[in-house]
Amino acid sequence: MLRSLLSDDLPRSRWLSLALLVILVGLAVAPFAFPGAKSLNVAAKICVFIVLAASFDLLLGYTGIVSFAHTMFFGIGAYGIAIALTRLGVKGPGGGWEAIAVGLVAALVLAVALAALIGLFSLRVRTIFFAMITLAVASAFAILASQLSDITGGEDGLNYRLPEMLRPSFSLVDDKLFGISLNGRLLDYYLVYVVSLVLVLGLLRIVNSPFGSVLMAIRENPFRAEAIGYRTVVYRTMASCIAAAVAALAGALLALWSSQASPDTTLSFDIMVDLLLMVVIGGMGTIYGAAIGAVLLVFAQNYLQDLLVVLNKAMAGVPVLANLFHPDRWLLWLGVAFILCVYFFPTGIVGRLRQKR
Repeated sequence: MLRSLLSDDLPRSRWLSLALLVILVGLAVAPFAFPGAKSLNVAAKICVFIVLAASFDLLLGYTGIVSFAHTMFFGIGAYGIAIALTRLGVKGPGGGWEAIAVGLVAALVLAVALAALIGLFSLRVRTIFFAMITLAVASAFAILASQLSDITGGEDGLNYRLPEMLRPSFSLVDDKLFGISLNGRLLDYYLVYVVSLVLVLGLLRIVNSPFGSVLMAIRENPFRAEAIGYRTVVYRTMASCIAAAVAALAGALLALWSSQASPDTTLSFDIMVDLLLMVVIGGMGTIYGAAIGAVLLVFAQNYLQDLLVVLNKAMAGVPVLANLFHPDRWLLWLGVAFILCVYFFPTGIVGRLRQKR
């Protein structure tokens, strides 16, 4: 049963299996084990970014495509939900789901269409030129989203109401479970968690299928793959379309969780850099690596500064060290951690663990 769920792609490492089990169970019990708005928000973001990083790994790790437009598809998914809920609204106690369906379908169609156009017209060029083309398209889309304030809300973005079942005011039952209210916010979290898990398992199935084997063959030697009869441009375009659709779904999950969409939270180039870090730290060409990298980076972004506050207070009597561990220098330490990860895990954490196995 487990082999079937994982598409016969087992972790192949005891420590990796333990880490993945901790992530799976930890996210499942996060609302009860780590109560609080911040911890729940971090857990939901981890779910979303695992999906987003895994979809980017399908391009970078499995197909060898360097694309800087992945956040554009992420933003399309988020804005699809946001615009639909803003324009169509939530009508009645059970309303809002129709607007979500309309926004999700429109976002998926637009994301796949753009990915197909970019792929068919640009994937014939060399890798670096394709990367520059995707960067230009993503930058243009971000500028467009900022300027079309009547539709997208401009720099401020859009704030909207979710369906009643996903609001904190909605109560499933009056009683509490382990001291936690069973409300719409909890239901919203488990919606994000379950859909994220299904999407990751779906990506595992894709990369371990004959289609995934062709993608890896194209990554290793595109000329040989072309010579034995595979149309590399078509396969790369199909991979781009699948990755774009999954990224749009991740954006939709973020929109359903955060109740707002803006260029900074969905289309920023900083998110693209984060995705690169997640995939490289976790290990390219392994969906599991995307999960490990996403957990580590999201945790670091949210709790590294808190850790530095503790260290700064502990070293208050040592001026140099106290200044070095000042909370405002958390980005410096994040960079140091990334350099150490690349140095000690050149093939990523998952790659290193599997090599030891």
